[in-house]
Parts: sequence; structure tokens; C-alpha cells
Amino acid sequence: MSLIQVEVVYALPYKQVVLSLKVAADCDVQQVIDQSGILQQFPEIDLDTNMVGVFGRQVKLDSHLRAGDRVEIYRPLLADPKDIRRRRAEQAKEEGRADKVTGGRPNPGRASVRASKDSAQAEDELKE
Repeated sequence: MSLIQVEVVYALPYKQVVLSLKVAADCDVQQVIDQSGILQQFPEIDLDTNMVGVFGRQVKLDSHLRAGDRVEIYRPLLADPKDIRRRRAEQAKEEGRADKVTGGRPNPGRASVRASKDSAQAEDELKE
């Protein structure tokens, strides 16, 4: 039976753990995590809820590994990234840091065109 070298990683906001170990070549992700002892170090890890991946790609616990693979245990997100971006964009619009129509950066040229159209329209109304 040949052995392969793999890593198991878990990151917290204040600390990250990288464990290197040699396992049988036919081990799957679940077996490697069990052999690493990381579940004893961090009892909050629940493999039923925490996702796992290899080099940033999500994998199932029964996936087989290759030599040099890095098994990553992901923590659940505290907030949805789409909601955070949406809130930030709304705040930028309110503060004038973003164009209220397009949502992008304010275009000074566009504002002057709009202002000149508004002033021309106002002049036309005065003439009437």
C-alpha cells in the first residue's frame, strides 16, 4: 500500500491550522479529516453542515485524493455576499459616490449634460 502526502486546513479569523499527513493512496476526504485529528481540535466543525473542498473547489466527503492535495474545511458565511454588495451600492448612491441611475461611478460629463438640458428646459418655460 503506497502513501501520499496531503494537507488538511481550517481557518478562523484569528488563526489558521495546516496539518500535513501521510495517508493511504485510496483514502477519501472523510478518512483524511478523521485521521488528521482536526475534529478533536475544533469540535465546532460539523461535517454535515461545513463544506469541504480541495484547492478551493467544493468536493464531497467520499471524493478520493491525490498526492499533494489540500483538503479545506470551510466555515459557514456570516452574511450573504450579494446582500452586502447591494447594501454598499445603495449607501454609495445615497452618499453621492455612485450614479443614481447606473449605479456606477458618477460621470461628471453626464451630470453637466443633464444640467444643461435642465437649464435649457427652464429657459424655454420662462419664454412661454
